[in-house]
Amino acid sequence: MLKNIRKIHIEWGDCDPMGIVFYPRYFAWFDACTAALFARAGLPKHVMLKTYDIIALPLVTTSAKFLLPSRFGDEIVVETTITEFRRSSFDVSHRVLNSSELAIEASETRVWTGKHPDDPTKFKGLPIPSEVIARFKD
Repeated sequence: MLKNIRKIHIEWGDCDPMGIVFYPRYFAWFDACTAALFARAGLPKHVMLKTYDIIALPLVTTSAKFLLPSRFGDEIVVETTITEFRRSSFDVSHRVLNSSELAIEASETRVWTGKHPDDPTKFKGLPIPSEVIARFKD
């Protein structure tokens, strides 16, 4: 599967009073890393939303296992891949490395969503197009 690698320099504002990354920052980075993976596959978010008439890729499940802390001044590397596609949802894996050591293992489940046909204030899971899935195969 296609992989995206993103380097992130830990800034002062990313950290809590103990000087380690405040955990919600990771989830913001994971969201950006998922978008970067789609862009690497030739599907930048603004183009993908318009091309496939979807409204979002909402997160429905997430988890993270924090193994090592990252601190102000560190540079981490986030490796992002899609591990499984289903009809309308997919799983994303994020591995965070700090000095080549595994610091975090995280996962997400997201849904390919469009407007609900009967109620424009709601959304609905849609089948992921096969040509989208094909872009992530090696």
